[in-house]
Amino acid sequence: MSDFVSLPPLVSDRAQRRPLSCRRRSRVTAPAALAVVLLAGGCGVAPPAPSTAVPQMPTLPSWSEQMRVRESWLPTRHALMLDMMRRHDIDMWIIVNEEFHNDPITQYIAPPRPYSGNRDIFVFVDAGQDGLKKYAITGFPQEQVRRHFESPRDPVPATTRLPELYARYTPSRIGLHMGGRKGVQRSLTHDSYLFLEQTLGPEAASRFVSAADLLEEFFETRIPEELEYYRVHVEATDVLARRALSNEVITPGRTTVGEVRNWLYDEIGKIGAGAWFQPNFRIYERGVEPELSRGFPIPADESKVIERGQVVHLDLGITRMGFDTDWQKNAYVLREGETDAPEGLKRALANANALQDALMLRAARPGRTAGEVTAQAMEEMSGKGFEPRIYSHPIGAQGHGLGTSLGYGFRADSKGDPATMTKRLRHGSYISIELCSVTAIPEWDGQPVIIGLEDPAHLTDEGYQFFVPRQEAFYLIR
Repeated sequence: MSDFVSLPPLVSDRAQRRPLSCRRRSRVTAPAALAVVLLAGGCGVAPPAPSTAVPQMPTLPSWSEQMRVRESWLPTRHALMLDMMRRHDIDMWIIVNEEFHNDPITQYIAPPRPYSGNRDIFVFVDAGQDGLKKYAITGFPQEQVRRHFESPRDPVPATTRLPELYARYTPSRIGLHMGGRKGVQRSLTHDSYLFLEQTLGPEAASRFVSAADLLEEFFETRIPEELEYYRVHVEATDVLARRALSNEVITPGRTTVGEVRNWLYDEIGKIGAGAWFQPNFRIYERGVEPELSRGFPIPADESKVIERGQVVHLDLGITRMGFDTDWQKNAYVLREGETDAPEGLKRALANANALQDALMLRAARPGRTAGEVTAQAMEEMSGKGFEPRIYSHPIGAQGHGLGTSLGYGFRADSKGDPATMTKRLRHGSYISIELCSVTAIPEWDGQPVIIGLEDPAHLTDEGYQFFVPRQEAFYLIR
């Protein structure tokens, strides 16, 4: 038994949840209740039994309910904007939403409804003592927009309205979506930039600046009303992953990777969601060295048949209600006569769980830098008999979101000196705890196997907490 299995497990706060307006069916079965008892014990408790039970899909809000709820969050979101704009020295913030080319932020700063004007423009202004002023310049009038913005029933053209607003407020710095490291920060098109430049004139254009840092704070700041809705979104991802990695979908020796992926696409569609990236499967098997790209095993081909004795790793992310999830789980396909995964593989999963504990419970705290947190977790795992790797990223509105990432020295986008990783962890922010252990498996003649885990979590004063309990035993395919 590995030393790492006896480390205290993360405790879910599922039992303390407050009620959610989008009602869920009961998910407690006898096996599930037993699992909760086992997981709650901490040190000295026997390791969890093999994971087989699949929870029920939570009841998800309809599209109209999603729009209603998300619009109800706008006053809270807007109340945060003025201080954010002042921290980033932005006097006027202009968001341009083009027909068939929506700006990624529009659905988060305006009612999340379809916008079909050639250019729908939203303007936030620091009006000094008068506070935050909000203007919508849309091609078509919308009652929902007028609830949150100054927007006439008969829209005024942007070529008239924008110069009026500039003359009234004479902002020194006008924030636009250009520059920045992520696509969401540089969403302003070349033609819309030229339109703003020509409409506002050369003096105003000389005051255009990047709103990249403002966007990062906006997206990394979560509001309390979102948390339970995001949790349900994660639960839905969990159910899909467990079903995909089960005998409901997989028949060893017959089912291909492509068939499981297509099943996931269909099931994601049935719950009114989308996939923000292609669901990927990686297959590990004794005596076969995986082909690598950027340090990761390359996803299996569509034609790959899932066989007994393999580890099947799923990477899945779905989009719903303005949220993205990112979810990595592992299944073992039992050989004839087996009732559980080999002890070496179970130890490898326990190693990944230990790395989660070090990072989430003991290293991460609001206000600490990414470098401090990563270095502490990596140091704690040093010399434990496996290679730890951390490459965690912000999540929430986008799967690869804006904010503070954790990890260094492994992937091309995370190679750096921890002393230079000075971004600080923000209380309440969401992160995808993405990491892995690389462990030699005795039953596979010492072959190293990567056990990757990925779970969304939110930052509290006591560290990161998962939205849904983590995986501590392989899902078993019989």
